[in-house]
Amino acid sequence: MSVEPVRPRAVVSLSGGMDSCVCAALAARDYDVYAIHFSYGQRTEARELRSAQAVADIVGARELMHLKIDLFRKIGGSALTDHTIDVPDAPANDEAIGSEVPVTYVPFRNAHFLSAAVSWAEVLGAKTVFIGAVEQDSSGYPDCRPAYYEAFNQLIRMGTKEGDIRIETPLIRMRKSEIVGLGVELGAPFHVSWSCYSGETEACGVCESCVLRLRAFREAGAVDPIPYAIARG
Repeated sequence: MSVEPVRPRAVVSLSGGMDSCVCAALAARDYDVYAIHFSYGQRTEARELRSAQAVADIVGARELMHLKIDLFRKIGGSALTDHTIDVPDAPANDEAIGSEVPVTYVPFRNAHFLSAAVSWAEVLGAKTVFIGAVEQDSSGYPDCRPAYYEAFNQLIRMGTKEGDIRIETPLIRMRKSEIVGLGVELGAPFHVSWSCYSGETEACGVCESCVLRLRAFREAGAVDPIPYAIARG
């Protein structure tokens, strides 16, 4: 009787969006996935949680830890968490997306997410934390740049017991269309993912996240399976 080899554990930061969906499917090939999802007062909080739960189930995650963080709602300053700031439509010229940091940026958000993920990884004995950060074809968030993760990995080396946990960002240098292609190859469950900044029943189709996603599927020659109120793409 053969014994299946023990696979290493990995923590995956799982928003439920397109990129984290592909990242989770990629991690699940070689690791036992322990997913972590954050509700932080974002407009589509409930919808994102449902997507994260569905993605975790489909990729076979061993566990999904759901954490609620009230900090970002209290401090405001982002259209995602402050209802006095409207979520803007994407610029008419798609190429202008990412030219400046938009009002949908949540101040230093990923540092909080990564800190929690690394803490859990220490307890689990996981040496790898995955996050689906993307620099290309993105909204230009400063906490999605390669240098940010290089610095964070140095922080982990200095601030954890063994210093041997590493943040991996396998998608960070890929174009969005390449991420869609990889997701199709992996069988990533795009049909349960959610990227819209404002819609929960139908994706709005006009926010930056929707426009980037629609363009990626179009350029990849694939069909986006989620419903849109308007498909500007």
